[in-house]
Amino acid sequence: MPLALNKWRVQGFCLLLAALNVRVPPPQPRLIHTSGNPIMADGEYYSADPAPLVADGKLYILAGRDEAPADVNDFIMKEWQLLATDDVASGEWLHYPSLLRPERLFAWAAEGRAYAGQIVRGPDGRYYLYAPVEQRDSTNPDKFAIGVAVADSPLGPWRDAHPQGPIVSQSVPERNDIQNIDPTVMVDDDGRVYLYWGTFGRLRGIELERDMITPKGNAISVTTLDGYFEAPWLFKRRNTYYMVYAGNKAGRESECTPTLYHACIAYGTAESPLGPWTYRGVVLAPVSSTTSHPGVIEFKGQWYITYHTADAKGGGHFRRSVAIDKVEWDDSAAPARMLRVVQTHAPKAGPKPQRNIAPAALATASNGPDIPVQYWIAALNDGMVRKSPLPPDMWGSWTAHNPPRQWIQYSWDRPVAINAARIVFWADQPAGSGVGVAPPRSWHLEYRKAGEWRQVPKTGAYGHEPGIFEQVGFAPVTTRCLRAVFDASGDGNAYAALAVQEWEVLAIEPQRLPPAAGGADGHCDAR
Repeated sequence: MPLALNKWRVQGFCLLLAALNVRVPPPQPRLIHTSGNPIMADGEYYSADPAPLVADGKLYILAGRDEAPADVNDFIMKEWQLLATDDVASGEWLHYPSLLRPERLFAWAAEGRAYAGQIVRGPDGRYYLYAPVEQRDSTNPDKFAIGVAVADSPLGPWRDAHPQGPIVSQSVPERNDIQNIDPTVMVDDDGRVYLYWGTFGRLRGIELERDMITPKGNAISVTTLDGYFEAPWLFKRRNTYYMVYAGNKAGRESECTPTLYHACIAYGTAESPLGPWTYRGVVLAPVSSTTSHPGVIEFKGQWYITYHTADAKGGGHFRRSVAIDKVEWDDSAAPARMLRVVQTHAPKAGPKPQRNIAPAALATASNGPDIPVQYWIAALNDGMVRKSPLPPDMWGSWTAHNPPRQWIQYSWDRPVAINAARIVFWADQPAGSGVGVAPPRSWHLEYRKAGEWRQVPKTGAYGHEPGIFEQVGFAPVTTRCLRAVFDASGDGNAYAALAVQEWEVLAIEPQRLPPAAGGADGHCDAR
């Protein structure tokens, strides 16, 4: 059978199953053991957008599956999966891969885009899955919509609880102009049901009837949660309602994130499930992936937060993996305050001695402290070079009026003996351009000695091809400060910006240095 014909037959069969509400049995689990975060760290399966659920004495985590290739910056998410444990500390989890696919669950759904969903137990004892998917035949400007499925167990089998179509879209229950994703649902102690959803800074909420489907009243818009971007999660502790979410209020003085693309996890509280909401602070700092997505739940007397990172083998911003950490509370505050979560990781062997001593340096730049918020100077010496980097994966200097010269600098807490450096430029314009981001026209290295900057005694060429390591060697020097000085591309009237994804500095001999303590003078004026 031709491959294309076979594909269409399979798709048609899946649509028929969904249309007939045929219950597909759950997949067989595999046992995994983890010694820390992320839960699945080997890179075989990536997982994102975790939504925890406690049922039958177990902690379940619903997650989407990231399948993007390493060089693709897009959310390739075709299915949902489940993790389950009865003891978080044991590190033993059952992994249920390929639990559900949008087009197999909802006859009206398009393939792919298995975005962040949540499973909750309804007042009738059954389980309800709220899933944002694309509506295949929608005429709305944005096709994302939220469907509801139902099952007698978190493992399924699942069927569409509302075969007529989604319960939320840009057309229902009322017209809106937002992207309708990231649903979070809570069944209150009195059996009343509340749904929130929204992204790109827009958050809406509504009460549902006890059938878990029908809207009750009109939707509200929430505008009082500082820096709200996406990924809301609604829960109740004692008599207070909490909303944790991915915050994106960026800036050098921000308690949330220094860069525009990264997100912290912030939270607010309310005395009733539909607010009004009061911002309370940050509970989790930005993680290694640009996105962050929380879920908070109590399990066997301990509160936990689930989230995702890029920390698995081969991980990235679109190849994320679920992590879990404890949440502690300050009950002396009113309302009780969520304490800042400290991310934990699986134990790793200590770093081996290496020639690249950039990770031990303090990084500064000529455009600091006004580095554009989309860039992140910490990326200079984080040891990562991505095939398709996003802006926070590099230092950059873009402004409306770029200067003809810029520099980046490393400062160490102690003198270091070095004889080479390697640098990876990033560009979206060719060399010679006076607009956008282009490789420098020329560049050189300077080191600090006796209170002045001197050019290193160069023995190699200064290349400037973007996307590769350009290495320059020189006669050994001992210093505490090194600069890379760039002459920007341009015509004398306008200059392109500069961007560097990674800058390594090579010591003469392999060594192991502790990270800079922050005491080094960032400008090296006295070196």
